[in-house]
Amino acid sequence: MTLSRRLSWFLLAFGVWSWIIWVTFVKNLVKDSSGLAFEDGDPTAYFWVHLTLAVVSFVLGTVVGAIGLRGLRALGRKS
Repeated sequence: MTLSRRLSWFLLAFGVWSWIIWVTFVKNLVKDSSGLAFEDGDPTAYFWVHLTLAVVSFVLGTVVGAIGLRGLRALGRKS
């Protein structure tokens, strides 16, 4: 299967976007002072659930971005 150049760029951009968004989210989660993420200095269930979501999103963003990159490389070899 060959991906179009447009789809390959979209997948790569989506992977990068996912990393930017979730890194920012994790930084904000760690610095949380509202009491949702930490209670008396200990991580709460909210923290662990959202950290798990971020890790899964990092993995999926990496996979999707890698597919886009491979698609672009394959198109470059054909030219």
